[in-house]
Amino acid sequence: MLGTLGGGALAAHAYSNSRQSIPNSAYGAVVWRNEGVEKLFPATIGDPPNYTYKASDRKIAQWSRMGISQDTSCAKGLSGKTKETAKRLGCQAVLRATYVDLTGEMVATVAIIVLPTGSTGAQKMGEYLEGQEQEDVPDAAVVPFAVPGTLAAKWQENRRNGMGGYGLGDDTFPYAVAVTTGAVDGRTSGNLPGDFGSYAANDEDKIPWMGAAHALSEMVYNNIGNLEK
Repeated sequence: MLGTLGGGALAAHAYSNSRQSIPNSAYGAVVWRNEGVEKLFPATIGDPPNYTYKASDRKIAQWSRMGISQDTSCAKGLSGKTKETAKRLGCQAVLRATYVDLTGEMVATVAIIVLPTGSTGAQKMGEYLEGQEQEDVPDAAVVPFAVPGTLAAKWQENRRNGMGGYGLGDDTFPYAVAVTTGAVDGRTSGNLPGDFGSYAANDEDKIPWMGAAHALSEMVYNNIGNLEK
């Protein structure tokens, strides 16, 4: 199952890379305030195969939203070095929502990090997040948002398996997106049994979780860009 998820995540990542869109309108700076939260975090989200689809189209859904956090605190939405980096870059708010993939096996909390306009904060935040993806022990990045009564009811910090992030914003589009992923049933990565439990195998076990997190971060980032248009 995990291998299948990883393959899908990496395929989504490749598709998303081929369609990156960098917004540049002045409206970009206020999208997070002016658009409804259900548009920032659509009920379903996927990677559009072509321009006739939007990320929110149910026909291409890869993730379903479980709930949206009402807390927009930078300090409570992020963790570790990610929180420290966002604070240093002038974090103004962190908007979070939790999604579950269509298999019902993987859970993720997405954080839209709002940074100051007129600065390089979003770009630097994105560079930091993508750099973390290459670390042997990447920062967990986002504080999970549990949603009672859903598949994400037991989602918590000790269940985090992977992270990913994206942000190529400029001084008029001040956003970066960070994602933390885990298993709905609480299984942890890097704890394979027997001969499969070598360092190399455990390191490989992180790939599906990391790939899914990065792919989802790009979907959300590009969705915000489309709202700006």
